[in-house]
Amino acid sequence: MPYLIIAVVLILILVVISCIKIVPQANAFVIERLGTYNSTWATGPHIKLPFIERIARKVSLKEQVLDFPPQPVITKDNVTMQIDTVVYFQITDPKLYAYGVESPISAIENLSATTLRNIIGELELDNTLTARDSINKKIRSILDEATDAWGIKVNRVELKNILPPREIQDAMEKQMKAERERRAKILDAEGAKRSEILIAEGNKASAILRAEAMRESKIIEAQGESEAILAVQKAYAQSLQMLNEVSPTDAVIALKSLEAFQKAADGKATKIIIPSEIQSLAGLATSIKEIATDRNIQKPKL
Repeated sequence: MPYLIIAVVLILILVVISCIKIVPQANAFVIERLGTYNSTWATGPHIKLPFIERIARKVSLKEQVLDFPPQPVITKDNVTMQIDTVVYFQITDPKLYAYGVESPISAIENLSATTLRNIIGELELDNTLTARDSINKKIRSILDEATDAWGIKVNRVELKNILPPREIQDAMEKQMKAERERRAKILDAEGAKRSEILIAEGNKASAILRAEAMRESKIIEAQGESEAILAVQKAYAQSLQMLNEVSPTDAVIALKSLEAFQKAADGKATKIIIPSEIQSLAGLATSIKEIATDRNIQKPKL
């Protein structure tokens, strides 16, 4: 009998311990009581009623990533491509997630595939390859609206790979190669044009600088000659002024006349210099000749 009581006590203790549950961080437990939804446990310790309550579902509240395999889609211009999508979602309502749909992951995959086919079917190949952002936004908007009833929030949708047929890829590579060659030729032509323009501008600038340098050189040379002449004239004027101030004698005047005569005779041209005394004698001779002429006119004839 004592052993039976001990056994019962141990069983009760084990049952109580098993009924103590701790919900980890970023998780939630959906609790059912007698097969009916009762509550949602948040993070922390909880105690459930034995044999009456059970944990129906453990739900992770973290953001999750679903990488779906490539899906065949047909564009508006009848090109079949393989596109795989990546969906980022987060559970916001554990109750709806547990009871809203039978298999939420499978439902999201099928919904994303059908949505992708509908959107790509309205686009041509070139638009499909260049409009990834708009396609991602459209798919995310449709999935987010549809999964609200499942307690799921779709945060982002990304087109991971877009694989057109091999012949389309070859044609696109040839087109891109031709486009690159065309751009390279345009860049070469623009470079050659720019180089010619720079050379012409350099030659023009060089000619302008040479002309300006020559003009400035001539201006400076003329200014130097002008200043030299002005300095000589000033010195000569000052010397005359000094001579006038000291009242020069006849000997000084004669010496200056001799210096002027020496400078005048220092040239290569032929010069005839008549001193002032000779000029006086010439004037006297002219006067005598005129007197003699008058006498001959007054003498009577026989």
